[in-house]
Amino acid sequence: MDRTYRTLFLCGAISVCAVLVGCGETPPAGIKFGSYQAVFASKPDLARVEHEFPLARSDLAQLTPGALKSYDQEQMDQLYARLTAGPIPDGAYEGDLFFPKGISGDRRIREIIGGLSGLAAGVGTAKVELVGKHLWRGKVFYRDERVLRNRIDDTSLLKPLIDGDLSTLPKVTVNGKDQWLMFPARLYCGQSLLDSRRESVIIDYFYTDEIPGYRERPDFLAGRRGLQVRDEIRMVRPGFYLGRAYIGKIFLLNFSLYNKEVAERDGGAFTKGGQVGEDCWQGTQQRPVLTASK
Repeated sequence: MDRTYRTLFLCGAISVCAVLVGCGETPPAGIKFGSYQAVFASKPDLARVEHEFPLARSDLAQLTPGALKSYDQEQMDQLYARLTAGPIPDGAYEGDLFFPKGISGDRRIREIIGGLSGLAAGVGTAKVELVGKHLWRGKVFYRDERVLRNRIDDTSLLKPLIDGDLSTLPKVTVNGKDQWLMFPARLYCGQSLLDSRRESVIIDYFYTDEIPGYRERPDFLAGRRGLQVRDEIRMVRPGFYLGRAYIGKIFLLNFSLYNKEVAERDGGAFTKGGQVGEDCWQGTQQRPVLTASK
């Protein structure tokens, strides 16, 4: 039975990406990238990219979650590597998972599921897409507790995966709508699996069973006995974070997190060069703060 639970969970998580991918918005012209080709050996050193193409806050202020979908994966990597962790978020954030430009969501799903040693055998595409449409609608950060929980707005499809009475599941109200809280994770500063020059905020599900309120099913699916999910995020600007999701140590997809209230409250000061709180180690490479593109 555990294999079935893991299958439904993974298929649903991956399918969210295919459902949410849409037409990307136009990204800021001021954000530049190091040159590269298709072969991996041509990828530029990330430290050199940051030195030659420092990010300007005026460009980051114009960048939106939708515009990220206009970038290919190498551009996403170069962008992420030039960000710092910023403050560990607090409160509710809207989530959007996506594949980079040039990668077919459907094809990526087939590649990942096909490599799971039969884990997804017998699960129909229609069921996978149906689960994916309703699984996640964002996250809630509990900064003081260093804990995160995922917001789920429809538990009907997850009933076969949940033990006990659904009415006992913890809830949160976001924008006037009740949502259930599942899949808790630890929050801490740690090494990025892409760019070890500075730390990222880590969202770690490995020891999810040690977090108060843990519910064996479905929460174990994201933990060390399940998919071993590990996310990492860095701040684009206040209220807006760019993330990378891993299963084990294998990169899976990109995602964004957005809190409109924080973005509107703190965005102006950020664009003008105001100081930003940094909870994580920023590394030893000098990082210039540009208010406008060169």
